Amino acid sequence: MIVLTYRYKIKPTKQQIKQFDQYLDICRSVYNFAHAERKAWLESRKSRIARCSIVSEYIIPADAPFPSYKNQAKALTEAKKKFPHLKLVNAQVLQQVLKRLDKAYSDFLKIPERGFPRFRSKNRFRSFVFPQLLKNCLAQRKVKLPSIGWIKIRQSRPYPVGFTPKQFQIVRSASGYYLMIVFQSEEIVSDAIPGKKSLGIDAGISNFIATSNKELIKSPKFLRSKLKKLKTLQRRLKNKIKGSSNWLKLQSKIARFHEKISNARRDWLFKLAHHLCDQTDNIFIEDINYKSKTIR
Repeated sequence: MIVLTYRYKIKPTKQQIKQFDQYLDICRSVYNFAHAERKAWLESRKSRIARCSIVSEYIIPADAPFPSYKNQAKALTEAKKKFPHLKLVNAQVLQQVLKRLDKAYSDFLKIPERGFPRFRSKNRFRSFVFPQLLKNCLAQRKVKLPSIGWIKIRQSRPYPVGFTPKQFQIVRSASGYYLMIVFQSEEIVSDAIPGKKSLGIDAGISNFIATSNKELIKSPKFLRSKLKKLKTLQRRLKNKIKGSSNWLKLQSKIARFHEKISNARRDWLFKLAHHLCDQTDNIFIEDINYKSKTIR
């Protein structure tokens, strides 16, 4: 099975932008409510049986089950009867929000580096997912979203031939909205056969990488080259009244500036990967644990 993800810029109308913002606000409220429900259940189990906290205590029955994904998805169906605004969002989109929270908790338990899940503010919740698509949802320079309809996209490259679209993800960024399309092919790809040419790569300090062909590739340092302009914008932002119209405009300008740097860095990394892959058949990288441990 082969899976590809294509990224396209969206050109929505004013009504569609309003609908996207509405989706994000409702999805974020569902995420935060479900997270608060889980956190309250865990806090109620922290106190010992013989004593209670001096400040406050969560009173949840001892036989109340943990609000897992299955229980919260069932409760979400009942909540739509009390809160009609939840019906404005596609049901499967809200289910994906609960799965996103469930994954955050499972990662917290499995991966030591992950911290406890946090509540999401408006700037930290910027995407939602359509897990199932409509038939014939792709057309030239436009796609059809469930419960939203046709929307124009900037088709920077053609759709892959022989692949079926499986998932849409709408992502809000500083420069607008983007569409992530997940394509899937049922073809089975055999394991790659080792070739004759080999290339070794080593991460450096003064250089980004060094190859076994005696090629030293320096890091472009995109942020450092733009640091002077960024400092100017941030200095201007400091003199604005927080929350004012000019403050918001300058915040948006700084965010777009950071996104431009991020796009340049990602483009450079993709071109570097193509440059290295075109030279050889096999690439070897040294497996090093970069996290130092304190010896006592």
